[in-house]
This record gives sequence, C-alpha cells and structure tokens, in this order.
Amino acid sequence: MGLNILSNENENVNGPENQRREDEQQKGARESILKLVFSSEARQRLTNIRIVKPQIAKLVEDQVIQLVSSGKLPRPMTDDELKKILLNMQQPKKEFKIRRI
Repeated sequence: MGLNILSNENENVNGPENQRREDEQQKGARESILKLVFSSEARQRLTNIRIVKPQIAKLVEDQVIQLVSSGKLPRPMTDDELKKILLNMQQPKKEFKIRRI
C-alpha cells in the first residue's frame, strides 16, 4: 500500500511535465502538417491572421487538418483557396439604417 501511494505521487509530479512534453509534440506535428499543406503565401497570410485573431487561425488550421486527414486536400493550399475559406467563415455583418426625423 505504501508503494502505491509513492507511485501515485510520482505520477502527479511527472504528470504536468509529461503533459507539457506531449503538448509540444502535438504542436510540432501540427506545425509540420501545416507547412506541408499551405503554400508560402497562404502560410504568411495565416501567420498574419494568427497575430490579429488567433481563434480564427486555429479554426482554419483545424478545418484544413481535417480536410487533409480525410484525403480531400490532395495538394498544397494556395492563398486564394485560403481566402475562400476565410470568407466562408466570416460572420455576416449587420447593416444599420439611420433614419433622420
């Protein structure tokens, strides 16, 4: 019983470090996939978007990785194709009408 408690304590101590290491590996794998999937212009555009709106960049990355994993994206994505995805993700803008009395 005493050994079991010690092993659980070691798991708790090593847990955050293992989690961090695993997160870094996943991030590295994600980055390598994205380098293969996007053309240089599209990568630059995505980097610019990530600076301004990181949540949008993450959504686009997730969508593209899903397309690649399902085999629906056989070649690198061009900047124009990335623009189309971004336009589809854009929320419609509300129009305001100002009436003067």
